Amino acid sequence: MNVDNNRVVSITFTLTDGDGKTLDATQPGKPLDYLHGAESLLPALEKALAGKEVGESCKVSIPPREGFGELNPELIQNVPVEAFQGVDRIEPGMAFEAKGPSGEVEQVLVEAVEGDQVRINANHPLAGVTLNFDVTVVAIREADASEIEHGHVH
Repeated sequence: MNVDNNRVVSITFTLTDGDGKTLDATQPGKPLDYLHGAESLLPALEKALAGKEVGESCKVSIPPREGFGELNPELIQNVPVEAFQGVDRIEPGMAFEAKGPSGEVEQVLVEAVEGDQVRINANHPLAGVTLNFDVTVVAIREADASEIEHGHVH
C-alpha cells in the first residue's frame, strides 16, 4: 500500500531550518498520524509523500512561500505598553491575542520592550523560514468513512 488520498499515514520526522537547527520532531515511538489529502500537512510535504510506501524516507525542503509565507515587515510594529492592560510584566517571547485590522483575532509575539514601547510581530513564527523535513513513512491504512467525512484521523 502506498500514500494516497483518504489513507491514514503515520510518519516520523525531524524539521530543521536553513541553519540546521531542529524546530520540531516526532518523539520515539510516537509517529504523527494524518489523513492524506485532507490538507492536514503543508501541501508541498503532502505532495512529496504521495506514492511513498512503508519504510520509505525522503528529505523535503520547503521555501517560505510554500510554507508559512515570507516575513511581512508590515506585521511588525511598535505599540504603547498601555495596550497591554491587565498585564503586570511584558517580556520578549510572550504571546498574546490581538484584534487585527479587520477585527479578526491574531496571535502576536513580543520581540522587544524598549521603554514605553513594545515591538510585536504578527507573522507566523515560521514565516520567512525554509523548512527542511526528514520524513519516514512508518504505517499506512485505509481511512474509515467517519475519518474521511470529518477530514481527520480518529
